[in-house]
Amino acid sequence: MNSYQVAGARQGLRFGEQLCDSGVINFEQLNQALRLQKQHGGRIGEVLSALGFLSTSSLVSALQKRHQVRALDLATLEIPPRALRLLPLETMELHGVVPLELGEQGIYLAMADPGDLEAVKELEFQLGRNIHPIAAPSSQIKAVLRALRENGGAAERPFRLPVASEPETPPSGPDFPPHQELCRRLLTERASDLLLAVGAPPSLKRHGELVRLPYPPLTSRSLAGYARALMSEGQWEEFQRLKELDFSWDSAEVGRFRVNAYLQRGSIALCVRATSDTIPSLDELGLPPWLGEYALRPSGLILIGASTGQGKSTTLAALVDLINSLKRANIITIEEPIEFQHRHKFSNVSQREVGVDTDSFHEGLKRVFRQAPDVIVIGEIRDPESAAIAIQAASTGHLVISTVHASSTTTAVERLIDIFTPAHQPQIRNQLAESLLLVLGQRLIPAREGSGRLLAYEKLINSQRVRALIREGKTHMIRGFLQQGTDDFQCLDSMLAQLCGEGRISQEEAVKHCDNSAVLLDFLARGARRG
Repeated sequence: MNSYQVAGARQGLRFGEQLCDSGVINFEQLNQALRLQKQHGGRIGEVLSALGFLSTSSLVSALQKRHQVRALDLATLEIPPRALRLLPLETMELHGVVPLELGEQGIYLAMADPGDLEAVKELEFQLGRNIHPIAAPSSQIKAVLRALRENGGAAERPFRLPVASEPETPPSGPDFPPHQELCRRLLTERASDLLLAVGAPPSLKRHGELVRLPYPPLTSRSLAGYARALMSEGQWEEFQRLKELDFSWDSAEVGRFRVNAYLQRGSIALCVRATSDTIPSLDELGLPPWLGEYALRPSGLILIGASTGQGKSTTLAALVDLINSLKRANIITIEEPIEFQHRHKFSNVSQREVGVDTDSFHEGLKRVFRQAPDVIVIGEIRDPESAAIAIQAASTGHLVISTVHASSTTTAVERLIDIFTPAHQPQIRNQLAESLLLVLGQRLIPAREGSGRLLAYEKLINSQRVRALIREGKTHMIRGFLQQGTDDFQCLDSMLAQLCGEGRISQEEAVKHCDNSAVLLDFLARGARRG
């Protein structure tokens, strides 16, 4: 490495450390970019952008902070021809500059390194005017100069950067496995999720733990390729508009998958989950028989509360399958996306997917009563309009089953009420107190010796006592009143103590996942005395 390369590497390290200090990138990403810079050269910002670790807007902000001069995203500008005629193309290429405008105070010049005072002085001497340096990404300056070279070195009309601020692929960009191979790996490894994010190798979520696959870190281009391969044209357009999307991907050779696409730091990220045609029974999931008795009731509201990845959708599918197998009913589901496909058994099951069969949960529910439903299944209650229809349906002779993103049964009830404005909450509490059947809270706990995960649950049945507390706005008091375990409430900690006493989970995992360690230890002590 010659002295210029050494100086460039040092500058890159300092600039990269500045980006790390400001939280724009992490040190793992910086080290990867420095290794690539050492192999192929280039400015560190350019390499970070090419790897997808740094968005153009973040790079522009960082350049302005570093050089203490104005910085611009050239892709947002229209450069007049008169500016580009100020310098010969050879001079622009020699110094890595692009003239942007001639003003009364001098010439505004885009530079990859506005701190290069020798270049500024030489150009001022050559042009006979003051130079006002403006920082710009070096990849964009190269793109402008390359376009001018391809056009014979001249611009006859206002110039705009062609497509973009798309980062250039690194010279020796790694080959990544096709999406089908990664999805097969998800199935063969018996993992719950495939996680794809820029800067990290493809990863699996197995038994709640993150497992890196033996592939190179992903780039923004590889992620864009995976997203385009999994989405239809309509889904891609919707994703570009919304910046996040839930959808399903179906392959006859591989299987059916639920996909969530989203943006993080300006780059695409994907979470892929395998779905199964085989719907597990309540017993196979570790759920009690009494839950099925509630699912066969003619009306009322059943809520399943849990955080992400704790099996809410699987429990929901198991309840629908139980009804489908034992009862003659018309079942309407609204899901985003459809994870388990139900065959018609004793019941008719119409499954509607948000984004495919209806625009939203609210739109799908607005006319649900005209579809003669006996059972209404809502993938997740997220907005007050959907919540109001669900409670109304449960109050008027329909069975409604839905999930709520919540950590416990009581927070699930509070979350449902808090969706509404304070003015509407008293009425909703009264309606919910009358229509609610039960809330099931659940959590998946790693089993001993890494043999999968076990479901721990808590129940909240809408008894007279619970109904009164909901109506009076005292839901938070339920745990205190009924903590020790009654017919209408069984807390999660008692279930964890039971699993621990049976030797199915470790005490360490029980403590890690409990709601109240003191209550858990009390249950464990009582179990030990009985044992």
